[in-house]
Amino acid sequence: MDNVGTDVDLSTLERAVINAFQGGFPVVERPWEPAAAALSDRGVDVDAATLLATVRDLDERGVLSRFGALVNAEAIGGTATLVAMHAPEERYDEVAETVNDFREVAHNYEREHPHLNMWFVVSVAEADAVDRVLSDIEDATGQETYNLPKQEEFHVGAKFLLDGPVSDGDLDLSHLGPEVTPSTTRGITARERDLVVEIQGGLPITETPYADVADAVGQPVEWVIETIKRFNQEGKVRRVGVIPNHYALGYTENGMTVWDVPDELLGEVGPAVASLGFVTHCYHRPRHDGVWPYNFFAMTHGRSEAESEARIEEVRETMSEFWTVDDDDWDTLFSSRILKKTGIRLDERADAQVREDGEHTTTDAPDA
Repeated sequence: MDNVGTDVDLSTLERAVINAFQGGFPVVERPWEPAAAALSDRGVDVDAATLLATVRDLDERGVLSRFGALVNAEAIGGTATLVAMHAPEERYDEVAETVNDFREVAHNYEREHPHLNMWFVVSVAEADAVDRVLSDIEDATGQETYNLPKQEEFHVGAKFLLDGPVSDGDLDLSHLGPEVTPSTTRGITARERDLVVEIQGGLPITETPYADVADAVGQPVEWVIETIKRFNQEGKVRRVGVIPNHYALGYTENGMTVWDVPDELLGEVGPAVASLGFVTHCYHRPRHDGVWPYNFFAMTHGRSEAESEARIEEVRETMSEFWTVDDDDWDTLFSSRILKKTGIRLDERADAQVREDGEHTTTDAPDA
């Protein structure tokens, strides 16, 4: 991924922290010591106390969305789906308010498209609730919804790297701590549910974040550390570290590129596009005949219109290695307004995956 500058005033140390710890932060009882030592080995002289204070300051200034574990809602349980809708211009704000009033709607964006100009995520604890929620939204708004659930995930996640130390963003300390054995069982136990709810908004930025979480959920710190490490290996946690606020770093151009990829080429095209460092999400989704001809989504972010256009062109060039891409085969929908952004309700989704006896339950529902 390209290394870029930033609109906020960041010191060399702050840039190093953002670059180094967007994943692979150590899951050990006192993590700041090994994290500071690893930065010092990369030529950034810092001690544990200074590193902790730096992350706390970045968080308080809004440069970070949060610090901690990025929980994978799909692996926890329940389901989410992406939904498109047309909202008439004269009723747009009214329709948006009605949609946003549904507690199952987690995110909602206005996007630039001549017809489908409202895009939102519906998150529910049980997969069979999606149809009911969409029917209720249609009744409340008088507008048809187009459900676009994820058929296949090629990539989720991106690093927003800055000019400065550790510019390759490859510092990974996830090997530290106890050895754990991943489980192949889907779902979670009752105390794992409590842990997920506690950490979904981030870890406390303290000398002993995992011990503080352990106190909050009434469990031994050893169990918290082992569970977070195991969740990381199982995919229930995508990564542990700093999660930048990409808007604060200047990534204001949010382009959802959509493509009509020949079905037989999806297995080749998906990994190729996913390998582009600036593509943050990459999915196969269904078409809707007569309304939505696209079956492949690739989300890009840029710091300017020119940068976004260059990155989208790179996606198109990658696509063109597999088939002749005509102008009618793709489009880009830029977000023009955030209408709602409350996050996935992990507590409700986790609750639905736990039986009273605390045993695992299973779920095979795809996420958004």
